[in-house]
Amino acid sequence: MRRLDWAGLMRAGMRGLGLSPAAFWQLTPVELAVMLGVAAGPAPITRARLEELARAFPDGRSEGGEDGDG
Repeated sequence: MRRLDWAGLMRAGMRGLGLSPAAFWQLTPVELAVMLGVAAGPAPITRARLEELARAFPDGRSEGGEDGDG
Protein backbone atom coordinates (compact mmCIF):
# COMPACT_ATOMS: atom_id res chain seq x y z
CA MET A 1 0.00 0.00 0.00
CA ARG A 2 1.40 3.39 -1.04
CA ARG A 3 1.41 6.10 1.58
CA LEU A 4 0.53 9.67 0.66
CA ASP A 5 3.17 12.36 1.08
CA TRP A 6 0.90 14.71 3.03
CA ALA A 7 3.68 17.20 3.77
CA GLY A 8 4.57 17.39 0.09
CA LEU A 9 0.92 17.71 -0.95
CA MET A 10 0.33 20.46 1.59
CA ARG A 11 3.45 22.35 0.40
CA ALA A 12 2.29 22.02 -3.24
CA GLY A 13 -1.24 23.16 -2.40
CA MET A 14 -0.57 25.92 0.07
CA ARG A 15 2.81 27.24 -1.01
CA GLY A 16 2.76 26.29 -4.69
CA LEU A 17 -0.90 27.03 -5.46
CA GLY A 18 -1.44 29.64 -2.77
CA LEU A 19 -4.40 27.84 -1.20
CA SER A 20 -5.47 28.57 2.35
CA PRO A 21 -5.38 25.55 4.68
CA ALA A 22 -9.18 25.48 4.72
CA ALA A 23 -9.36 25.53 0.90
CA PHE A 24 -6.70 22.78 0.69
CA TRP A 25 -8.59 20.45 3.03
CA GLN A 26 -11.88 21.01 1.19
CA LEU A 27 -10.42 19.68 -2.09
CA THR A 28 -10.90 16.11 -3.22
CA PRO A 29 -7.73 14.25 -4.28
CA VAL A 30 -8.88 14.46 -7.92
CA GLU A 31 -9.40 18.23 -7.67
CA LEU A 32 -5.92 18.68 -6.19
CA ALA A 33 -4.39 16.48 -8.90
CA VAL A 34 -6.08 18.54 -11.62
CA MET A 35 -4.91 21.79 -10.05
CA LEU A 36 -1.35 20.44 -9.88
CA GLY A 37 -1.48 19.28 -13.51
CA VAL A 38 -1.20 15.60 -12.65
CA ALA A 39 -3.07 13.17 -14.90
CA ALA A 40 -6.14 12.08 -12.97
CA GLY A 41 -6.83 8.90 -14.91
CA PRO A 42 -6.63 7.20 -18.25
CA ALA A 43 -7.09 9.15 -21.46
CA PRO A 44 -10.65 9.32 -22.79
CA ILE A 45 -11.63 6.67 -25.32
CA THR A 46 -11.35 7.74 -28.97
CA ARG A 47 -13.92 7.05 -31.68
CA ALA A 48 -11.42 4.71 -33.39
CA ARG A 49 -11.00 2.68 -30.17
CA LEU A 50 -14.77 2.57 -29.64
CA GLU A 51 -15.27 1.25 -33.19
CA GLU A 52 -12.50 -1.32 -32.65
CA LEU A 53 -14.23 -2.55 -29.48
CA ALA A 54 -17.62 -2.63 -31.23
CA ARG A 55 -16.14 -4.89 -33.94
CA ALA A 56 -14.49 -7.14 -31.37
CA PHE A 57 -17.61 -7.37 -29.17
CA PRO A 58 -20.67 -6.88 -31.38
CA ASP A 59 -24.17 -6.58 -29.96
CA GLY A 60 -26.63 -9.21 -31.08
CA ARG A 61 -27.27 -12.85 -30.46
CA SER A 62 -25.64 -14.55 -27.52
CA GLU A 63 -23.78 -17.84 -27.82
CA GLY A 64 -26.99 -19.71 -27.03
CA GLY A 65 -28.68 -18.25 -30.10
CA GLU A 66 -31.10 -16.05 -28.15
CA ASP A 67 -31.40 -12.29 -28.31
CA GLY A 68 -29.76 -10.54 -25.38
CA ASP A 69 -32.81 -8.49 -24.40
CA GLY A 70 -35.17 -10.95 -22.93
